[in-house]
Amino acid sequence: MMRILNLIPARMASTRLPNKPLADIAGKPMIVHVAERAIAAGLGRTVVATDTAEVKLAVEAYGLEAVMTRSDHESGSDRIYEALQALDPDGNIDAVVNVQGDLPTIEPDVIKRALLPLLNGPADIGTLAVEIRHEAEKTNPNVVKIIGSPLSETQLRALYFTRATAPWGEGPLYHHIGLYAYRRAALERFVRLGPSPLERRERLEQLRALESGMRIDVEIVDSVPLGVDTQEDLDRARELLNMKQGQG
Repeated sequence: MMRILNLIPARMASTRLPNKPLADIAGKPMIVHVAERAIAAGLGRTVVATDTAEVKLAVEAYGLEAVMTRSDHESGSDRIYEALQALDPDGNIDAVVNVQGDLPTIEPDVIKRALLPLLNGPADIGTLAVEIRHEAEKTNPNVVKIIGSPLSETQLRALYFTRATAPWGEGPLYHHIGLYAYRRAALERFVRLGPSPLERRERLEQLRALESGMRIDVEIVDSVPLGVDTQEDLDRARELLNMKQGQG
């Protein structure tokens, strides 16, 4: 049985939305909502990896687990690797699920789907995608596209990630969701490689893995979880979770 660790990187350095992890949504900090949803996925231990004592204290105030990491990491993958080494120095964990800390409305089942390529196949890394339905997103460079070879109706093997509109011709385009499941050895290798040429050009760190010959398989899910990057996103998350709380 695969031993899983859910890690949620959380840093306070957001320029568009200051103090983002601690933003109040329906009476709780955003990072707490994310951690609770990761726990609800039922995959294993869930820990927030942060560089800010205030975030650690806020998480622990809800009886959840957090670990301090350095403040100079360039990416979330570097942060979760440091956390993995601190939390599991003996190497007992087989795979790490990296849940972004700004997805307060993500469904637990969607988190679980990212792990399927590791459970059911030879992938080094699993991730998620949604078919693009809106024309404007097809040409929006902020909507990262996956070019992939179909493995089934719900899974692709990733061949490339790009901010351009691709592939050309008739057929679906897929929006990448930046939630990853790594085999432990794959995460270790990924971090040690350092940024690659295409990663720097496209500003997409997952290209580092493909350039080095690692395999990324993609689960196709039904909808894009709300990522909170702006005040407008935060207002929407508050609306959704307040509504859900009222229904509960």
